Amino acid sequence: MLKDITIGQFFPGESPVHRIDPRVKIVLVIAMIVTLFLGAGPVSYGLFILFLLTVVHISKIPLKMVVRGLKPILFIVIFTAILNLFYTPGDTYIFEWGFLHISTAGVKTAILMVLRIMLLIVGTSMLTYTTSPIQLTDGLESLLSPLKKLHAPVHELSMMMSIALRFIPTLIEETDKIMAAQKARGADFESGSIVQRAKALVPILVPLFISAFRRADELATAMECRLYRGDVGRTRMRQLKVTRVDYAASAVCAAVFGAVIALGRFGL
Repeated sequence: MLKDITIGQFFPGESPVHRIDPRVKIVLVIAMIVTLFLGAGPVSYGLFILFLLTVVHISKIPLKMVVRGLKPILFIVIFTAILNLFYTPGDTYIFEWGFLHISTAGVKTAILMVLRIMLLIVGTSMLTYTTSPIQLTDGLESLLSPLKKLHAPVHELSMMMSIALRFIPTLIEETDKIMAAQKARGADFESGSIVQRAKALVPILVPLFISAFRRADELATAMECRLYRGDVGRTRMRQLKVTRVDYAASAVCAAVFGAVIALGRFGL
């Protein structure tokens, strides 16, 4: 299961999606999230799915990798579907038993909520798949630069967010190694009650925290050795520039998002 978590991973490439300015990608992802919550029908969601599949194809990210990233949220998806299925009131009921009832509106709401969660994860994951941690840091810092007038630590916040995303795959790999070592010593993480399984995780969490603090200390030492002093006098090897690719991507996304919102207004 842990190996299926792909969020935070970066897949280098030269596709048009990779070449989009990180600032533009961040803004488009935020617009995508807003649009996703304004969609309200099968046609609008169908258009959104087609749009995301096209983005995945253009980025040349393997579709099975994208689908594999959905496995860790399978429990959340099923739990959300069950809640919406049984607790959404409606005029027509297709199943009733005690306090449990399923209406046609509940079925529709459950399907739309499942699609919404899955599309949300896929859309936001494409940001980290196609944007390196350095580009992500520079993009966030540039977008949040107006907050510098309020003396907000913009650079430090951007750096912390990008480092956190970057170390997600590293910590997952470390967790897999610790679990393999514990299983070799006879540990059992798959049987027993929920309480027993929770107790079995303690031998994993302790060395994982120790490893995380050790890596954080090593990273801090490496940054100090390279004379890192935040954004004071900081220069960049690659300057962020908005190109024709960014304008084209923004125009296409604006057209798709506008169509999704318009279809949602009519309930399609």
